[in-house]
Amino acid sequence: MRRSFILAGIAAGMLLGSFAGATAQQPIQRVQVGVLECRGGASIGFIVGSVTNLGCVLHVDGMPEDRYIATIRKVGVDLGITQESALAWGVYAPVARLGTGDLSGDYAGAQGSATLGVGAGGNVLVGGSNNSIALQPLSLQGQVGINVAAGLESLELRPGR
Repeated sequence: MRRSFILAGIAAGMLLGSFAGATAQQPIQRVQVGVLECRGGASIGFIVGSVTNLGCVLHVDGMPEDRYIATIRKVGVDLGITQESALAWGVYAPVARLGTGDLSGDYAGAQGSATLGVGAGGNVLVGGSNNSIALQPLSLQGQVGINVAAGLESLELRPGR
């Protein structure tokens, strides 16, 4: 149990460091264009990583919903099983309006989470077209299960239905 708390502390430290690094390394001026909400089912974490598939929807004021299929790959410590996950990011882009499918692409960043019953985590990701789009958590990731994870994360977004 103590080991889980230590790993959760390390994950939180990495997450805070990634927030500071993401804000310090933003030479591109970005504006918040919307909110990306993702939901997914069960996930099993292995010692060195995991793969999770999610259904996502981009919400932009005055625009129809833009759907995506997401694949999240984690590399680092990832131990446990979660039943379901929900994530929400603020979407920041160099332009005020995005077209349908404009979030498609690959994103990367740091992540950390801890779950015992109901848990939380977060991540900051940068990617998309020429690494010009940033996904920053609006709130902590919510998940149900038993899991501790910390490390690097990649997110692949593809147009959905």
